[in-house]
Amino acid sequence: MTELLAALETAFVAFGNWAWGPHLLVLLMGGGLYFVVFSRFQPYRYFRHAVQILQGKYDDPNAPGDLNHFQALASALAATVGMGNISGVAIAIVIGGPGALFWMWMSALVGMATKFFTCTLAILYRGKDSSGKLQGGPMYVIREGLGKKWLPLAYFFALCGLIGCTPMFQANQLTQILREQYLMPSGWFAGIDPFALNATIGLLLVGLVSTVIFGGIKRIGNVAAKLVPLMVLLYSGAVLFILVRFADQIPSHLWLIVTDAFTGQAVAGGAVGTVILTGIRRAAFSNEAGIGTEALAHGAARTYEPVREGLVAMMEPVIDTLIVCTMTGLAIIMTDAYLVSGLDGVTLTSEAFGRGIPGPIGQYILLVCVLIFSLTTMFTYSYYGSKCLGFLIGAERQHLYNYFYVFSIWFGSVASINAVVSLVDGAFAMMAIPTMTSALLLSPKVRAAMTDYFARLKAA
Repeated sequence: MTELLAALETAFVAFGNWAWGPHLLVLLMGGGLYFVVFSRFQPYRYFRHAVQILQGKYDDPNAPGDLNHFQALASALAATVGMGNISGVAIAIVIGGPGALFWMWMSALVGMATKFFTCTLAILYRGKDSSGKLQGGPMYVIREGLGKKWLPLAYFFALCGLIGCTPMFQANQLTQILREQYLMPSGWFAGIDPFALNATIGLLLVGLVSTVIFGGIKRIGNVAAKLVPLMVLLYSGAVLFILVRFADQIPSHLWLIVTDAFTGQAVAGGAVGTVILTGIRRAAFSNEAGIGTEALAHGAARTYEPVREGLVAMMEPVIDTLIVCTMTGLAIIMTDAYLVSGLDGVTLTSEAFGRGIPGPIGQYILLVCVLIFSLTTMFTYSYYGSKCLGFLIGAERQHLYNYFYVFSIWFGSVASINAVVSLVDGAFAMMAIPTMTSALLLSPKVRAAMTDYFARLKAA
């Protein structure tokens, strides 16, 4: 088993590195900048209106869809605000240095426009699945918006989504922090084979996640709506304590982030390209702008107005990357945890919490956050993957994905972090190709809908 996992890791790392070549940088950042300019910055001016939509001011219970605007946002955030914010940022800083955080910020600002376009399209071009139920997502946008000749692109997205929408990364990092920070140091599991311990944790996670995901999107949405605000508040409070404690260092470390973004000297050895690509790659994994998963969640929103859902979706990179990822990055950098060799992923973030909050309480708070972050992501991703399978083989059989899904939880628990990150990253890169291609081709339709909606809003 160990030899097989080692061979798979080599293959997955090669695939991930190939998939995230310069072409993805051009597609995501170049496409996002196009959306910013093509929209004439208008969506950014309606951020207050987006908050009003989120508060339920424009909810219509008779509109088509399964979730209200807040539940749709919470479901999307349950997936995006996860281990990418805790361990993904740590991985970015280890590989690309503090400057990687700067490029995560740039990616998020551009990603706001990308999310506006992709999620507006998710409502604008909803289609019916084989059971006659209304669905949204890149595959339906391609089929309904671009026509049958583009169907291979829709099938390609759905195929890649079967892997990209697995929770292997979340399971891997949750298993790692439980094993290395709590179970092994306790001495209770001394002499137990690490693989057996990982496998046992994986099976426990399978049982826990199964109780939610087999209940469908409404149960997922209800659970997410309750847990997401809690996890953001708890995590934010802990990191704010660290920032206040090291407040005098904030200006110098912010300057370090900016300067290292253009020199790469802190960790990446002067390789600015590595810093940029690492920041964008980790930001895409965290906020998922342009990947397509965001459109799968927002396509279930209960609304007649596509632009409204686009405005709500635009808030995700702000919450996910500009707020949560920034807090993680500052905690790691300001405590100098990133200078400790041999640490990566959630272990590095745990080191930062241990340094930033006196006593063991910091690491215990992080454990609670990791549990909530990981589980909410695991709950939501099952819905994404089942929609992809339903598109491929029929909605009446999409529930079969959940069985593959829970197996992927176990696999993620026993595989190495390099293998898991590379496989999921590679699948995300492939999903971005049809998502961004369709959004770019249909961007005039979004601008027309946007112009009409904002005109009606002003006249009201």
